[in-house]
Amino acid sequence: MTAVQGTTVDVPTGDGTADAYLTRPADGGPRPGVLLYTDAFGVRPRLRAMADRLAGAGYTVLVPNVLHRSGPAPVAELPEFIDDASRGRLLRRLMPVMRQLTPERAMRDADAYLRWLDACPAVADGPVAVTGYCMGAALALRTAGTHPDRVAAAAGFHGGRLATDAPDSPHLVAGRITAEVYFGHADQDHSLPEEQIERLERALTEAGVRHRCEVYTGAPHGYTQSDTAAYDKEADERHWAALLDLLARAF
Repeated sequence: MTAVQGTTVDVPTGDGTADAYLTRPADGGPRPGVLLYTDAFGVRPRLRAMADRLAGAGYTVLVPNVLHRSGPAPVAELPEFIDDASRGRLLRRLMPVMRQLTPERAMRDADAYLRWLDACPAVADGPVAVTGYCMGAALALRTAGTHPDRVAAAAGFHGGRLATDAPDSPHLVAGRITAEVYFGHADQDHSLPEEQIERLERALTEAGVRHRCEVYTGAPHGYTQSDTAAYDKEADERHWAALLDLLARAF
């Protein structure tokens, strides 16, 4: 890994300004861009550290506060470590805020994030990659389908509600995706039951999307987040290997 330089930036959107974290190799040269969507708990030290690890591998990474309409990150006060009890309390606080991020709003924001990356001197010319965690996995999938000419690779880890029977389910964008896609599903995840895993796989296959979807056996929902009780080190390292391999193929 190379030395990295991180800073807070503001990204103008159609609904106000999104605060974000930008990190890149410290040498200052333009690098392939990565848009990183957080889980519901948002931009915080763990997510900045994850972005820094990506930057150290040679990428310029933008981590926006996707819940910016409700204020700067973190939208809810977070403990240093999110145990099971505090997780439930936080999700009850955040759920109404998350519901305000409709697919239409999220994709208007995605356009703003992608435009910002396109104009950023630290980002190399050409399409970017998108990765997301928990709720961010669905945002990554939607972004790849909504902006296919601007996304070269998309990944999602321990995502939920990726392939529901709703008319605006994320998997319905599969037919428009041109990027290579990877999903690392949590095991026995109530937010992504077996029927949704199969529906997502079928949609990607039928659309001819280059993809690989895997269930990380024994890994719970949230397995990449070391500041939570759900963290699984083995699954987290597996996620890093898969993500970095995907990015290497894209760029």
